[in-house]
Amino acid sequence: MNFNTKVIHGGQHHESATGSVNVPVFLTSTFAQKSPGIHSGYEYSRAANPTRQALEDSLASIENGARGLAFGSGLAAIDCVLKLLNPGDEVIAVDDLYGGTYRMFVRLFEKYQLKFTFVNFDDVSKIADLITDKTKLIWLETPTNPLMKLVDIKAVTDLVKGKDILVAVDNTFASPYIQRPLDLGADIVMHSATKYLGGHSDVIAGALIAKDAELGEKLHFIQFASGGILGPHDSYLVLRGIKTLALRMQRHSDNGLEIAKYLENHPAVEKVFYPGLKSHPQHDLALKQMKESGGMVSFTFKSGKKEDAIKFLEKLKVFTLAESLGGVESLANHPALMTHASIPAEKRAELGITDDLVRLSVGIEDKDDLIADLERAFA
Repeated sequence: MNFNTKVIHGGQHHESATGSVNVPVFLTSTFAQKSPGIHSGYEYSRAANPTRQALEDSLASIENGARGLAFGSGLAAIDCVLKLLNPGDEVIAVDDLYGGTYRMFVRLFEKYQLKFTFVNFDDVSKIADLITDKTKLIWLETPTNPLMKLVDIKAVTDLVKGKDILVAVDNTFASPYIQRPLDLGADIVMHSATKYLGGHSDVIAGALIAKDAELGEKLHFIQFASGGILGPHDSYLVLRGIKTLALRMQRHSDNGLEIAKYLENHPAVEKVFYPGLKSHPQHDLALKQMKESGGMVSFTFKSGKKEDAIKFLEKLKVFTLAESLGGVESLANHPALMTHASIPAEKRAELGITDDLVRLSVGIEDKDDLIADLERAFA
């Protein structure tokens, strides 16, 4: 089954009692049993709910995984992965991370004796020197948030092949339409399903997809025992969003490339971060690893001034100044003051997240209207 068909039919079945084409929203906490321990496969909605199950089956299908799991947020999904580890275990993570992920790693899990090492994955061969017998997880984002760096997923998975090390990839920025990490050797894919999977800025959700059933069962036990599940109505919303994922991601990507080209040629812009541009240092990797380049674009000002970035953001009309990304509408964000404010200023400076950096989530509006909005704000 090809991807455009999978997003609609993958892992899905018509509701058996009525033949409903759409999965119903099962607003129930518990399920009747014929006899103690004898039931339909559903006992209690924390363990499994038919609406969430339909979403989880869809997630597994579109990422080519064995097991999908839906969570109350992307951070709840990350929390579940980290609970696979034991005190003393070490994690190697890409340095340019979403601020909430960095905050969870450093402020929540370091006190449980997990060790985190944040590194630039530009040269994967250098990572070999960091791996010890205590290394149990490699955590990747690609493209990264907000500097749009890429990580060669296959090179990383080849590096740890045969070792007792899991490779997990945050695939939020790309979505499975653009990139499928499990096919490149990763063990776990994570999504903030709030973003492109949901696609309409109306739900908070997270997702994990495991490559094999045994790992999927371990993650499901943690999900069940910890309780960070996604409710049935939100599960329905994400499932509905997935049905148009292919159409939306193609439009996001088309618009993203046009916006990136416009910014690259604007006299007020110093640098544009977008893997679809030939000027991106990892453009060749983007062509190899990604079907499209997506809708996320970041840029800095020639002036280097924080004030110029703020004034620019305040003048936008079609782009909405707001956190988050991946919805049908275009959003604009100041990472240093918004999404990455939890990262210490000195760490941001080290990474290149400057005070004049602006991140755009390019929506599916008409590209001419988006460019006109940017032009007005620059003026």
